[in-house]
Parts: sequence; structure tokens; C-alpha cells
Amino acid sequence: MSAGRDKRVRRKVRRSYVISTISIALVLFMLGAVSYVALSAVTAASTLRDSVVLSVEVADSLTDEHHGEIRRAIERMEGCRRVAFISKDEKLYDEEFRRQFEVDLDLLLGENPLYDSYEVTLDSAMSTREAVDGFVAAVESMEGVEYVAVPPVDVIEKMHVTITRVSIALIIFVGVLLFISMILLNNTIRLAIYSKRYLINTMKLVGATKWYIMRPLLASALKQGVVAGIIAGVMLAGVVYGAEIFTPEGIAMLDIREVGIVLGGLIGVGIIITVCFSAVAVNKFVNMKSNKIYLY
Repeated sequence: MSAGRDKRVRRKVRRSYVISTISIALVLFMLGAVSYVALSAVTAASTLRDSVVLSVEVADSLTDEHHGEIRRAIERMEGCRRVAFISKDEKLYDEEFRRQFEVDLDLLLGENPLYDSYEVTLDSAMSTREAVDGFVAAVESMEGVEYVAVPPVDVIEKMHVTITRVSIALIIFVGVLLFISMILLNNTIRLAIYSKRYLINTMKLVGATKWYIMRPLLASALKQGVVAGIIAGVMLAGVVYGAEIFTPEGIAMLDIREVGIVLGGLIGVGIIITVCFSAVAVNKFVNMKSNKIYLY
């Protein structure tokens, strides 16, 4: 009878361990998925924030030396992120540009009417009308600059305001979800330790020290955190891979380094959470009086 009872107890303990591990993995997966989406959105917002481009058209009569002076002057200006030179021939024979016209301009006019230009990408600091207007005025005052094509400044301002609001909302959402996840994980781990309260009390009654009791339980929690983190990471990697395969243009994917950070973060968070929460729960039952354990 005693052997059969011991087997049932061991099965219950294993079942409790497996269930708690799966529960932790699912919560970590949910947290990782939302964090991945939030990080993707922030990355996309950052890219969009730094995608405002001015087209600085320069005169045909400029020498190579003068071209270099204009480029270096623009690169030194505050708010300039990147400068790329595009020749007028590149523009004329660009398929996307040619589709804007029903006839070939060079055939119609007998020559290429376009100008060489510098495509200037502004950084996120250039988010106000005053900043953009000041930058454009400084570029237009340079000798050899014919024209500066500027996207609507109102659109730039609205875009920056929208991106800021979306980023704040995502941060708040992830924070709330993290708080809820911590509560769920804490309850799951507390229940797992609760199922071992009689074992803890028995070890305490035979004279085991506090650390001697906690050590195997914390080692088990460490292993559980690693396993749960790996399970959550595999699930998240599968979802990300599936999303990238089936909706390549619908979802902005992170690069492999950022995905690795998210997956590694899941394992790290799983270890920290399980060990810390297990330590708190075990410490509670170790310090609890024996008569209260049976009433708990």
C-alpha cells in the first residue's frame, strides 16, 4: 500500500511539474509575442521617422569639385542623416519615374530636362515646420542649388506626433501585460510549490537547514525556467517563421539579431521569474509553523 501511495504521490508531483512548466511556457510565449510585435512596431516607427527625404537639385554646370563641396556642406548640417547622389540619367531611365509620364521626355524634348540631385534623408530631430524650413533655407542659399523638393511639412509633423503616440501606447500596453504575466506566473509557481508543502515540512522536522531544503527546489525551478523558456522560444520562432513565409509583405520582420535577443530574453526571463518566485514561495513554507501547514 505504501509503495502504491508513493507512486501516486510521485505521479501527482510530476503532473504538477509538467502542468506548471507548460503554463509558464504559455505565459512566456504570450509575453514574447507581444514584445516581438511591439519591438517590430517601434522599429518600423523609427524607420518611418527617419525616412523624410528632400531632393536637392543642382545646376548642370557644376564641376566635380563644386559637387563635392555641396555634398560635404549638406552632410555637416544638423539634422542630416544620409546623403545620396542621383544623376539625371539615373532618374530619366528609372522605371518608376518613367511610369509617371505617358511619353519619354528625352524623345519629346530632344534632351534630358532633369537635374542631378542629392537625396537628403533627415533624422528624427527634424520633426517641426521650423526645423525643416530652416534646413531647406540653408540648402537653398548654397551656390549651385537650383531647387529643393520638400514633402508637405504638415504631413511630417503629423507623422511624428502619431508615431510618438503609438510608441507610448505600445510601451504602456507591454507594461500592463508584463504586470499581468507576473501575477499569473507567481500564482502558477506558488501552486507548484504548494503541492510540495508536506515534503518541505517533513524535511524541516528531521532537522534539514533552510538552504538544504531550498537548494533542490531552486535547482528544479532553474531547470523549469530553462525548459519553459525554450518551449516558448520554439513556439514564438515557429509563429514568426510562419508569419514571414505566409505574409511577407504584411508584417515588418525584425532582423535575425533582434529575433535572437527576443528568444534569448524569453529563456532569461523564464529563469529569473521561476527562481525568484520559487524562492519566495519556498521561503514562506519553510518559515511557516508545522501546524499551520496542515491548515493552509
